[in-house]
Amino acid sequence: MSESKAFQVDLHGVVDLLARHLYSGERVYLRELMQNGVDAITARRRLDPDAPATVRIRPLPDGALAVTDSGVGLTAAEAEELLATVGRSSKRDADLGLARQEYLGQFGIGLLSAFMVADRIELTSRSARDPQAPAVRWIGHADGSYELTELPADADVPAGSTVLLRPRRDAEHWLEVGTVVALAEEFGSLLPVDLAVEVPLEDGTAARVWRRISEPALPWQVEYPDAGRRAAALTRYCERALGFTPLAAIDLDVPLAGVSGVAYVLPTAVPPGGSGAHRVYLKRMLLGTRVEGLLPEWAFFVRCVIDASGLRPTASREQLYSDEVLLATQEALAASIRSWLLTTLESDSGQAAQFVRTHHLAVRSLALTDDTMLDLAARILPYETTDGQLTLDEVAEQHGAVVYAATLEEYKRIAPVARAQGMAVVNAGYVYDADLLARLAQRRPGTVRPLATGDIAQVLSPVTPERELATLDAVAAGNTVLADQDCELVLRTFEPAELPAVLLHDRDGDHQRALRRTQAEADDLWGDVLSGFAQPVAARQLVLNDAAPLVRDLLAAPPGEVFEAGLRSLYVSALLLAGEPLRARESELMTGSMAALLRAGLAGTLPPRTDDPEKDHR
Repeated sequence: MSESKAFQVDLHGVVDLLARHLYSGERVYLRELMQNGVDAITARRRLDPDAPATVRIRPLPDGALAVTDSGVGLTAAEAEELLATVGRSSKRDADLGLARQEYLGQFGIGLLSAFMVADRIELTSRSARDPQAPAVRWIGHADGSYELTELPADADVPAGSTVLLRPRRDAEHWLEVGTVVALAEEFGSLLPVDLAVEVPLEDGTAARVWRRISEPALPWQVEYPDAGRRAAALTRYCERALGFTPLAAIDLDVPLAGVSGVAYVLPTAVPPGGSGAHRVYLKRMLLGTRVEGLLPEWAFFVRCVIDASGLRPTASREQLYSDEVLLATQEALAASIRSWLLTTLESDSGQAAQFVRTHHLAVRSLALTDDTMLDLAARILPYETTDGQLTLDEVAEQHGAVVYAATLEEYKRIAPVARAQGMAVVNAGYVYDADLLARLAQRRPGTVRPLATGDIAQVLSPVTPERELATLDAVAAGNTVLADQDCELVLRTFEPAELPAVLLHDRDGDHQRALRRTQAEADDLWGDVLSGFAQPVAARQLVLNDAAPLVRDLLAAPPGEVFEAGLRSLYVSALLLAGEPLRARESELMTGSMAALLRAGLAGTLPPRTDDPEKDHR
């Protein structure tokens, strides 16, 4: 016959689990104690709306800590039932007659967190629900044992509870005055109760005073005589809470989720995909200072401070639990920030200009998914072009179309030629720009398009037939020299005359060449796989500028080592001008060409070389 038995709980193991895997560290012990106190006050105010709402924290001279609340308290029966079972939550118990959503706590393990800093927890309590019941004292030990006693009827214990902790040998600093004040201010500054910590006077005497920690109202809900004073107050709060002076403050309000707060615009640029960490309070108790997942990725330019009553915390109460309510809240908050952004940018104000200078990447990021912002971005965002800093709409108005180079290397390669010919090309080589312009090209077909090889070829004037005939042999010899570089030599005339050569190629051709290099370096099996993707590709074109004196001198040079070295040097220079890195083959080519030109230039000026360095030295 089977017998039902209860699990044996190792309290040391439970506390270690809390400290190492649930909570971020010992610092949360005071948050949990304040949370229990606020919940107890909430329960008492259901019985008596005029009941006091105070939480008092006293670091004692002997190193202990007392946390007292004016909450509902406990009878002996309630203490036996609720404190003797690990993991049971008094806040959820029907005996208290309260709905779960009215409380900060959700998991019934708050009191156990005190074992992270103490080996002994002493709770003294008197019930406000049953004033005739005697006060009780519950003492819990880290070994899992506890003692529960009823105090004499005349014991001077007011309604409410007091938790007394004595620190472990290695945890004394967690209960020191400075640490306690800092933790109380961090976690409880917005609690809707009268929260205070007893601190010594700074005059060196033993006198002590109460320091008020909590604020009577949420900073963004305080009423001011005018908008200017409110803005100044919100700025001061941001400086105090987040550590920076914001460009602007955006009010946030999601009534269905009980969310209110402020989104502060950062004063300096941040990279896309930044942490997006926000300061979040749940029922005015700090959840965390680096809560993620509150806003979409494009809103990385703001940091939020919010308070919520309808969102759920994770088990550690340091992040938000992802559910339908959080998803709806995210959408509502994103809509508020988007609305502010559109209104601000369309105003053409000084604030709008400052925002664009600082956070243009955020505008670009949102424009990738938002048609309204895409059109606005085309109107207000400045781009680097061969015609100077212009917006996309200005380029379209002045030149009839927006032609863009999708990479920085492509823009660098063609910019000198395009600029000299008065051709406007937009540099879309920075983050988001190529995708943004590709999306705009779909939205405005025929008006926006990527740069093609033909766009540059049409501004490169062919040489006269006489000149083409005169240089025919030199160009043919040059093609032989550059054959191993997969490059075709072409002679044209273009401005500026100071630019001797440019390298023309397209992205498809580059892809095919990279594929061929990989195929050559791969093993037989992988090489066969890659060969299936290979396609015929036209050679790149090294366009020599016949208007450049250097090119005319080179083409007039007799065939030989100097001609070949000069041509290879122009090829490497064109590569560098295009912003492309030099591979080992191009580096060797440059070194060999320089050596050949140097030998030719110094011919007849150096003594004869020998194979004996010592003899040469002598």
